[in-house]
Amino acid sequence: MSKTSPDVPTSLGARVREAVSEALGYWEPRRIAYNVLLALIVLAYFASNWPYSRTVVSFEGVLVVFVLAVLANICYCAAYLGDVFVQVSGFREPWLKWRWVILAIGMAFAAIITRWCVISFFTPDHAG
Repeated sequence: MSKTSPDVPTSLGARVREAVSEALGYWEPRRIAYNVLLALIVLAYFASNWPYSRTVVSFEGVLVVFVLAVLANICYCAAYLGDVFVQVSGFREPWLKWRWVILAIGMAFAAIITRWCVISFFTPDHAG
């Protein structure tokens, strides 16, 4: 990223471009961990409710899981909005040190929602 002297203002466009590049570099590698976490939750509930879970798997069910996975990844992209916004503000430096907290909260939130969904799919008491 370019460094400028304090007396030379950086254009907003350059700051946004730098913030977007920084956000992509931070969030995209972590998307893999996010998806692995959600997949492990689905697989754990599928395996723990075997053989019942095998009986509820269908083509339509696979399509629903696919749509939910796409929606989960769209929700993951919401982090970019906040990240870029804070990076172009005066709080950039502290934010870069603490944005992992948002990642952790977001992953926990997604894990809870995923758990609720798979309980309704793979648990005999909740199927309907």
